[in-house]
Amino acid sequence: MADPIKKITLKNGDTRYRFVIDIGRDPETDKRKQLTITCDTKKEAKAEYAKIKNQCDEGTFVAPDKITVSAWLDTWLKSATIDVEKATASNYADALKPVHARLGDRKLQQITEEDIDAFVTWMLTSGRRRGGKPGTGLSLRTVKLTLGRLRQALTIAERRKLVTRNVAQYTQISREARRKAEEAKAARIPWTDAEVKAFLSAIRDRRLHAPALLSLIGMRPAEVCGLRWSAVDLDAGTLKVKITRTLVDGEVEEKGTKSEAGKRTLPLPKPLHTALKTFKAKQASEAIRAGKAYARSGYVLVDEVGSPWKTDKFRREIYKLMAEAKVRKVRPYDARHACLTYLATSGVPDVVVSAWAGHADLSFTKRVYIHPNVEHLRGAADQLDKLLG
Repeated sequence: MADPIKKITLKNGDTRYRFVIDIGRDPETDKRKQLTITCDTKKEAKAEYAKIKNQCDEGTFVAPDKITVSAWLDTWLKSATIDVEKATASNYADALKPVHARLGDRKLQQITEEDIDAFVTWMLTSGRRRGGKPGTGLSLRTVKLTLGRLRQALTIAERRKLVTRNVAQYTQISREARRKAEEAKAARIPWTDAEVKAFLSAIRDRRLHAPALLSLIGMRPAEVCGLRWSAVDLDAGTLKVKITRTLVDGEVEEKGTKSEAGKRTLPLPKPLHTALKTFKAKQASEAIRAGKAYARSGYVLVDEVGSPWKTDKFRREIYKLMAEAKVRKVRPYDARHACLTYLATSGVPDVVVSAWAGHADLSFTKRVYIHPNVEHLRGAADQLDKLLG
């Protein structure tokens, strides 16, 4: 067989050694694909030719490619989100924004494990660009989501032979970062029973009394915003949770609950039943005053002219009420935690607490939403009095 390595002379008189090698066929056109390599010495050229041929024979060869990290992530995202909901696709895109910002213009094949390690450190220390003070660290949850999506994208790149291996596969988040995240999570404590009572006492005559109570019976903000009067049966004293209304990429999206278990019918506690009747009557008066300008949307949570609220509006108004009531500021979503903690520590069976929350997994409810405090533990101390006394 003729020697595939050819000696060439450049215009300046320098000598180089070049070879052309088949590296497979184009999957779209079925045409032969070839690669041209030029080396300084014949020894280097022979070694490179042998290495590429061996890798081609084994099916492990990765041809040089100039695609950037951002270009590949855009390609991967299109295929990864073909059959997911709009909100999920948006979450995928959001998770990859730090990668675009930090590594996007780099060649995909040039990214190393050290680059990924440094990227994770950057996210944890100064990667925030929105949703807080710019230049501070992102949450551990955000970093995990971003790293997870990046790993998925690189796994597909490896499978398509765009990279030789997934350089993010073994990247770890430091123990110190995990410890700080646990401390921050522990510091986010839902309201105590006394704080719930203080808040409700302060807003009893406010327009948002009923919607606040909906949060405090454990409904998610998106479920509160998606609740329609047609799902509330004041005669039977129940409401049906079946629709959520939230923001996705700045646009309102209305859809079903997160899971089948999320579709549930809840009996109305008496204070909520009374508050909803009052709220409905108030809206009827507002509709009369507004006349034709009133938007009869059918939602429970609307403004004075009937326009439904978005979750961000609900959150801002609840924060205002907290400030006026002089109670500790917590996320509206934490009202859900407070409710489920109260139910669980009041003797309500686990299976009922989980069903009330709209969860299919009992252990998930207890692990994530139940936060016993020292007051809840006093019952255990009373029992120990009998043993130790």
